Amino acid sequence: MPQCEMCGADEASLTTTKVEGAELELCSSCTDFGTEVRDESTGSGGSKYSTSSSTGKSSGSSSGSSDGSSGSSGGSTRPRDMFDDMDEIATDYDDQIRNARESRDLSQEELANQLNEKASLIRKLERGDTLPTDDIQRKLESALDISLVEGESVDDADWDSGDAGTMTLGDVVKRKD
Repeated sequence: MPQCEMCGADEASLTTTKVEGAELELCSSCTDFGTEVRDESTGSGGSKYSTSSSTGKSSGSSSGSSDGSSGSSGGSTRPRDMFDDMDEIATDYDDQIRNARESRDLSQEELANQLNEKASLIRKLERGDTLPTDDIQRKLESALDISLVEGESVDDADWDSGDAGTMTLGDVVKRKD
């Protein structure tokens, strides 16, 4: 007898239910936690699956695509999200801000006034308690002539030799003799 993938109860028939993006075989009492997925391969065109909240009709015309694909070719590429275009903030951003401010003989209050921000924000940034927003990051980079974006480190530059295959493990490993 099959078991519910959520509670483990033995049930004669399980229902395919989508719970937080995963399709699970659930008993009747656990299906309330998700959306029931029904196979409509015998229906008229549209997508392969529809949820119980739909009216049974396809919301768009996918011109007979019964394999569930959205019409994109390839299918193996990951969809882009908002994090793909984001720059990674440097791990030592707090030290960079403090060193650049001190090299210009500015106090935290003076820098805050120059940026039209609060001095408490500058203190939090220099302590590493908070990450700068994109707007604050641009202001700091402009005012202090620094880059807070994670760049290629010196260690990474050692690995980039231009001629692939010239380095071996012996070039990198330090032996303890």
